[in-house]
Amino acid sequence: MELYTLLREFADSWMLLTLFLVFLAVFAWVFRPGSREVHADTASIPFRHEDAPAPDRDTAAKEA
Repeated sequence: MELYTLLREFADSWMLLTLFLVFLAVFAWVFRPGSREVHADTASIPFRHEDAPAPDRDTAAKEA
């Protein structure tokens, strides 16, 4: 059996199943109970300093 044919059969069967299971695992991880707070916090990052720019890291470290 040629290597190409062997790899093609593997990709058509087991790799398809493996990638589908990975997709289901990622889907379950994203929609798991309790993750709403984490996703809401991450989604609000661009709007945290809407009124004023964030303080400079060097300036904040010197003041502390």
